[in-house]
Amino acid sequence: MQLEGSCHCGCVRFSVDSRQPYPFNHCYCSICRKTAGGGGYAINLGADYSTLQVKGEEYISVYQAMIDDPETGGKRESPGKRHFCKQCGSALWLWDPRWPDQVHPFASAIDTELPIPPERTHMMLESKASWVKASVESTDSQFTLYPQESLAEWHQRVIK
Repeated sequence: MQLEGSCHCGCVRFSVDSRQPYPFNHCYCSICRKTAGGGGYAINLGADYSTLQVKGEEYISVYQAMIDDPETGGKRESPGKRHFCKQCGSALWLWDPRWPDQVHPFASAIDTELPIPPERTHMMLESKASWVKASVESTDSQFTLYPQESLAEWHQRVIK
């Protein structure tokens, strides 16, 4: 499915092909929540990085969060690069060199009508803000940290 997306002010527009267009994976981590979260969480989709086309690249800024480093006990820069519009601050997509073929657009930046997922995954619930009530349905999965199942595996299992 081809996804069309943009920032709020319209300076950045993009398109990308996605085999994982269902917005099912709600992430409550502090990075997603603080940089992209509406409702206290962010939803990342899976897409093919080689198909990403961008208009307005000059308006894009990149943020790399500081994360815990289990080896040193200190902090280090995350390799994940969160792309934002530097005019309006809209979160656009995440790209990580550890998975160079993939890009993860934020569902909140997508203008294309997305399919409604039949179930959802709520992850990183240990980071959920106290004011957020997770709207978990009986078919949804919940994880304190990360699920074992990838975006692609979820789509293979749920979407037939």
